Amino acid sequence: MILELVKTAALLLSLCLLQGINTRLLRHHRHAARFSAGIIYGGICVIGMMTPIFFSPGVIVDGRSAVLAMAGFFGGPLVGSVAVLIAAAYRTLLGGTGALTGVSIICSSMLLGLAYRAAVSKGWASRGPSQFLIFGVIVHLVALLLFTGLPNEQRSAFFEALALPYLLVLAPATALLGMLLQDLENRIQTERALAGSEARLRAITHAMPDLVLVLDEDGRYVEVISQNESLLAAETNGLIGKRMHDVLPALEADRFLKLILRTLDEDRPQSIEYDLQTLAGPRTFEGRCQPLDTLLDNRRAVLFLARDISERVAAEQERRIAAIAFESQQGMIITDADTVMLRVNNAFTDITGYSEAEVIGKKTRMLGSGRHSLAFYQAMWDDLLGTGTWQGEVWNRRKNGETYPQTLSINAVRNEHGRVTHYVAALTDISLRKSTEEEIRTLAFFDHLTQLPNRRLLTDRLGQALALSARSSRYGALMFIDLDDFRNINDLLGHHNGDVLLQQAAKRLCAVAGEANTVARFGGDEFVVLVEEIDSDEDAAHQAAESIGMRALAALKTPYALEGHTQQGSASVGITLFRDHERSIDELMKQADLSMNEAKHRGKNRLCFYDPVMQETVTARLRLEEEIRLGTAAGEFVVLYQPQFGGDGAMLGVEALVRWQHPQRGFISPDQFINVAERAGLMPALGLHVLKSACNQLAKWARDPATAGLSIAVNVSAQQLYSDAFVEQVLDSLTRSGAPADRLTLELTESLLLDDMEEAIERMGQLRTRGIRFSIDDFGTGYSSLSYLQRLPLDQLKIDRSFVQNLPGSANGLAIVKAVIALARALDLKVIAEGVECAPQRDILDANGCHRFQGFLFARPMKVEAVEALLHDARRTARDTAEVTGT
Repeated sequence: MILELVKTAALLLSLCLLQGINTRLLRHHRHAARFSAGIIYGGICVIGMMTPIFFSPGVIVDGRSAVLAMAGFFGGPLVGSVAVLIAAAYRTLLGGTGALTGVSIICSSMLLGLAYRAAVSKGWASRGPSQFLIFGVIVHLVALLLFTGLPNEQRSAFFEALALPYLLVLAPATALLGMLLQDLENRIQTERALAGSEARLRAITHAMPDLVLVLDEDGRYVEVISQNESLLAAETNGLIGKRMHDVLPALEADRFLKLILRTLDEDRPQSIEYDLQTLAGPRTFEGRCQPLDTLLDNRRAVLFLARDISERVAAEQERRIAAIAFESQQGMIITDADTVMLRVNNAFTDITGYSEAEVIGKKTRMLGSGRHSLAFYQAMWDDLLGTGTWQGEVWNRRKNGETYPQTLSINAVRNEHGRVTHYVAALTDISLRKSTEEEIRTLAFFDHLTQLPNRRLLTDRLGQALALSARSSRYGALMFIDLDDFRNINDLLGHHNGDVLLQQAAKRLCAVAGEANTVARFGGDEFVVLVEEIDSDEDAAHQAAESIGMRALAALKTPYALEGHTQQGSASVGITLFRDHERSIDELMKQADLSMNEAKHRGKNRLCFYDPVMQETVTARLRLEEEIRLGTAAGEFVVLYQPQFGGDGAMLGVEALVRWQHPQRGFISPDQFINVAERAGLMPALGLHVLKSACNQLAKWARDPATAGLSIAVNVSAQQLYSDAFVEQVLDSLTRSGAPADRLTLELTESLLLDDMEEAIERMGQLRTRGIRFSIDDFGTGYSSLSYLQRLPLDQLKIDRSFVQNLPGSANGLAIVKAVIALARALDLKVIAEGVECAPQRDILDANGCHRFQGFLFARPMKVEAVEALLHDARRTARDTAEVTGT
């Protein structure tokens, strides 16, 4: 029996040979190949059933289960279905008691094959000898299970005689058949991949415009591929098999043969450039020689690619000729269609002072002097775009800032579609002809950057306007205009962008003022507009001047197009009206300047007319500034302390507050002198006085156990924080007084930090390492940003009194307070509320997590003696309470 099963298994292996022949014969007919494969699988099954193992009437045993399992796995549903139909039909035709069992085994084997195929495609199973063996065992275990459907007598005979040999022979045969078919499939896929690769390589080779030659080590042409045979030295058919010495001149042939041998000996690509007389005439080629890895007719060989570079060589020759012409005595500029400079010559460098590296990639407008109007450039571009050329006289600027006259000729270069691709400009310096006259006039009367009248010319014109106004009795207006925050442009974007902005601002003001009026620049970011003969009625003149001023504000607020930036701007405008000689030129300028400063003080981007009250206000402010200076020197500024308490009623510390004890007016609150002191630059001295006083007091308290736990908070102004000596002053004050650094808290406002965040962080960090603590004062009233909170070395947030005063009735105020407390808790910061004036405010703050308070409910600002007395009274009360309660 076992020998019969082995013969049956051997029959299966013939399937591989037949399937291989079938696949190769029908490799280009996919569906036919599959259908014929199903016939082969089914035919093998039929042959197997023709020579079966008979052990009982009507029951036959063969290897069809292995064949059909592989048909389902390798062939898929179509192949498996065809094979099953053939095998099932034949087994049904044979009949007998085992027919139903035989058909069941046929169907189940093929279905198991399809299931295995699906599992492999989904990645649940894999292919391999062990996997095929396991699969064969499963298939034939299922077949054995189906054999149990035979009648009892036949079933018993089968399992006694064939069950174990059936499994031991056909399961490995299935695995062997699977491996052979897998190998066949792999070889077919490899052949297909090689054929596809060869086809792609041949298509690429034939698509290349280059000449492709295969040459052996003797210089013999083995293969020639060319899309243009006119580039060869002879017909293609006449080259194959010939040596290069038979086709090319001896010298050229020797040169190529040396190249071939050098390429083969060094085993790396070599390049060559050569001239060749081709069928199309003399040509210049660039060749690349690459060694082949295989021998051709037992000879080494190379692949040689040659590209026709005749046009490139000719173009390079033309460029060399053009380069010589380019280096003429005239300055030459070549730009792209957007006037970006691509090339300049040495004469250009001599004239302008700019080297080629300094201007390449930049627009020609960097050379502009700013002396020409927009109409001038518009007319120039109209001619240039219309006729393709422009000639004229212009003023430009050298690298050293000097403006100079030049004759300029510009020609447009167009492509075959008529589109401008480049501009070529030739310029000649004519400054020697005009320099003396223009230089004197410019220096005497005009601003060199904006080309506007300067102070001298404006003063002259203002005198004439006053005389004309006196004769005509018509009002005129003098406007002082200052660009807001212009310093930031120079600091952040560079002075060159600041200059561009000033030039644009000057042009806008000229457009607003009109040609009949004068626009001047006094220097920096200050402009002056002189409007003459507005109206004889004061109200009408006022309205007309206001209209011009408002249009100037609108024009200056329009975004500026700078180099690589778009910048939003604004301005402050001050206006004074005049009609006669009652006021001098200097008085008018002071009044206009004063009104401009008032406009800036009111919030910038505003317009303000002169009012005599302004003069009184300025006089009063100047007087107050002087009194502050004298008061600081005389020690009139005293420090009061407002206690800060915890939720348990214990005093935690105090805030140092400066008050002015004026000899005549008594105590003056900070809101009456702090702003004036800041504008006068007096805050650093005043702040240092408060800091030293606080440190001295802190040192005294530290020596007394009863007050050693108190801390002092000191407010710091922007002028102090950004002073170069700030860190040194703070540390010196601590050192001289001996005060503990960890008991000193410096309070900063949000808006103060925004002036220079990086500098503020650096200085705070230096002091934080010494133990000094920091608190944000009036938190939430400024530019509250989480980005700066996480970077600043803070210890505490102070809730502003504006959020506390409406508690507990204000839902919005309470929501903000809760948010600040939650934020402080998340950042591990302490939180204190200022301006607490009643118990309900304290209670709701305490209920929401704020347990530090400062305000009139607890104590007003007081002298240090009162603070100490308050502290001692609190301690005495606590001690008495403890004695009464017995605790």
